[in-house]
Amino acid sequence: MIPVGDSVRSRTFPYVNLAIIIANFLVFFYELSLGNEVDSFLRDWGVVPRFVTDYFDNPGDYPLRVLFTPITAMFIHGGWFHILGNMIFLWVFGDNVEDAIGHVSYLFFYLLAGIAAATAQIWVDSNSALPMVGASGAIAGVLGAYVVLYPRATIAAVIFPFFFWAFPVPAFVLIGLWFFIQLLNGAASIGTAVGASEGVAWWAHIGGFLAGLVLVWAFRGSRPTRSAGRSTW
Repeated sequence: MIPVGDSVRSRTFPYVNLAIIIANFLVFFYELSLGNEVDSFLRDWGVVPRFVTDYFDNPGDYPLRVLFTPITAMFIHGGWFHILGNMIFLWVFGDNVEDAIGHVSYLFFYLLAGIAAATAQIWVDSNSALPMVGASGAIAGVLGAYVVLYPRATIAAVIFPFFFWAFPVPAFVLIGLWFFIQLLNGAASIGTAVGASEGVAWWAHIGGFLAGLVLVWAFRGSRPTRSAGRSTW
């Protein structure tokens, strides 16, 4: 299921969420300009679990940027389907989370969720030499926050092959199903190829989602949450 809208009306313009989406596309367009050098770029600025864990044992063997890759990797994507899928989810869910917790808080929340996601994947697969890139870990945190803030919201989702019709789906059902799939694949990936299962860092999704569930309580403060209200797809 692909979300295309939700039933929650934002009270404020999502400046930060939109800026994050634009930043992701700008970095992606830069990647497209690199040609054959893109693999080197992904390795330098994506999260390579082995590099991060080895850095603490032998810091002189690695550049300092290794410590910042959990942040830089959030803005790097591996292809059109990767970035479009992530940005659709961020567009649908991120504006309402930003509206609920505030602009500045949302930025810090997003970054912390992404860092938590990368940390989870590193912890599970510390020996992997594959660069991990993408915003999906941070977006998983946004999904976790959304289901806490708007448990009664309804999501308009399209289902293959019915792309011309949007079906109403309760938010907790769509997000719950998504998380269940992550858990299944995360459990199945544990073994000889933990982080490389189908090229997806499942544990980053799981870690980001759980971080979002917890962090949102600290960031929401006393700011009132908007009711899900009527559908406005």
